[in-house]
Amino acid sequence: MSLASGAFEPTRLRVRYAETDQMGRAHHMHYLAWFELGRTDLLRAAGVAYSKIEQEGVKLPVSHVEIEYRGPVRYDELVDVYTRVSGVRSRTVTFTYLAVRAETGDELAAGSTRLVCTDDKGKPRRIPPHLIDVLESLKANAHAWPES
Repeated sequence: MSLASGAFEPTRLRVRYAETDQMGRAHHMHYLAWFELGRTDLLRAAGVAYSKIEQEGVKLPVSHVEIEYRGPVRYDELVDVYTRVSGVRSRTVTFTYLAVRAETGDELAAGSTRLVCTDDKGKPRRIPPHLIDVLESLKANAHAWPES
């Protein structure tokens, strides 16, 4: 992934058997975990590990979630999760996601999460300037979603 050029690589995962439901499809709750993986991978690629942020006394709990399911995925299929920063404010950051079937590009789900910056006690605080800079850079360099 080259953040300077705005290009990005998706987070690739394989649907585990434990993630499927009685109908043989990935259960809807797992998309949130996949989106979290995409979010943390994007930040890590930008040089910011969640563990480092938390060591600085900054927490980023999810305060809002939206997911639109567009198609099923089954056990052992590969899924690509594309992630981008779509909004940055003084105390919140919004990420958007697109999960696609890796082999075909068929859209499986689209969604967003809004995270609020808090201190160790859960009190809202401003996002630190160095993190704002990274998030704004990711937002400015975000490309359109891949064509399906």
